[in-house]
Amino acid sequence: MKLTVIGCWGGYPKVNEASTGYLLEHDGFRLLIDCGSGVLSKLQQYVDPTDLDACIVTHYHADHIADIGVLQHALIVQKYLQPMVRNLPIYGHQLDEQAFRKLTYKDITTGKAYDPSQTLRIGPFTISFLPTVHPVPCFAFRIEAAGKIFVFTGDSAFQDSFIEFAKDANLLLCECNFYANMDGGNAGHMNSKDAGTLAAAANVKQLVLTHLPQYGIIENLVTEAGEYYDGRIHLAEGGQVWEI
Repeated sequence: MKLTVIGCWGGYPKVNEASTGYLLEHDGFRLLIDCGSGVLSKLQQYVDPTDLDACIVTHYHADHIADIGVLQHALIVQKYLQPMVRNLPIYGHQLDEQAFRKLTYKDITTGKAYDPSQTLRIGPFTISFLPTVHPVPCFAFRIEAAGKIFVFTGDSAFQDSFIEFAKDANLLLCECNFYANMDGGNAGHMNSKDAGTLAAAANVKQLVLTHLPQYGIIENLVTEAGEYYDGRIHLAEGGQVWEI
């Protein structure tokens, strides 16, 4: 699996960057995970939107889906120019029916509901789900392919169930919206201590911190998480590529 960070900022993107969006590729299949503000602009540096095979979203907060509508319009414009443009499936949960319906647009995208209690197969990827602790329904993803494991926490406060869910992951992409001396639990987010604690308890191979805050010295998040986890820790950064 190859993971490209398209955007990694929480809430809103920094100047010339993007909020949450990740491109996961394997065996020629391209899966876009979340599509927040600025993602479509940045995505085009790596892949044409018409070459996406599927998209899946964790939840319906704007910093994770703001560019879904923009993506839909990009595809419909391209369909006028290239009639063979495929219908793009966009997977999401149905716990917010109004938001879910917007994943379908004309004949260019189709919303497909995932059942969080069941594993889902999308192309070469097998995906399982974990409900997170967030103000709106949100799901973490455990994605497996070719014997490798990639886990994305989505947005969430810390919960013990993450430990088994992320067990032995080759890469844990963990939200880290707060510094160690801050309590993000009430906001439904983790801090650097939570991220390091989770990575250590789950015995993951490496930890990538994402959904980053726009304030403070973000490099300190790595130092703080490193007090609890002695493996490799990285800050997510737009354009970063990970071979999993």
